[in-house]
Amino acid sequence: MEWYAVFVETSKEEDVQKWLEFHFNKESLQSLVPKRKLKEKRSGKSYSVIKKLFPGYVFIRTSMDLDKYRIITSVPRLLRILNTGTYYSQIEDEEMSLILKLVGEDSIIDYSRIFIENSRVLVKDGPLYGIEGIIKKINKHTNRAKVQLNFMGEPRFVDVGIEILYNLD
Repeated sequence: MEWYAVFVETSKEEDVQKWLEFHFNKESLQSLVPKRKLKEKRSGKSYSVIKKLFPGYVFIRTSMDLDKYRIITSVPRLLRILNTGTYYSQIEDEEMSLILKLVGEDSIIDYSRIFIENSRVLVKDGPLYGIEGIIKKINKHTNRAKVQLNFMGEPRFVDVGIEILYNLD
């Protein structure tokens, strides 16, 4: 089974995911809408919010064939399966394994706890532990790290939530 990305109407990701789960059993198709936990401030108070990692996309894992392709593309609110020339193109294993490592079991990228020392980031624990190289920028004010993920061969920069344990700068 391989991973594929389907492009859906924005904010309809869960609807498409539910439709797929209803019409396919887990042995023939699995779906994923990766999310991330972020801190936001409103009226001077800090809140944790959950946002989609890639708005407008649902990831599916299946053994794709033309019959399954026809069923999947008939899903309401699904616009198309991403491809690079054929009907459908699989997501490279290394791209998808990084996304799966980050989101964990509950499909949400939780906060990573970090130290900042001499402009160097040290991750104590959390989803970013061991993959500090994807961190491109830290925003201490918003408690977010900008990370680089590859998606269908293209670099994408997304914010993920962090907890700064101690700033040694």
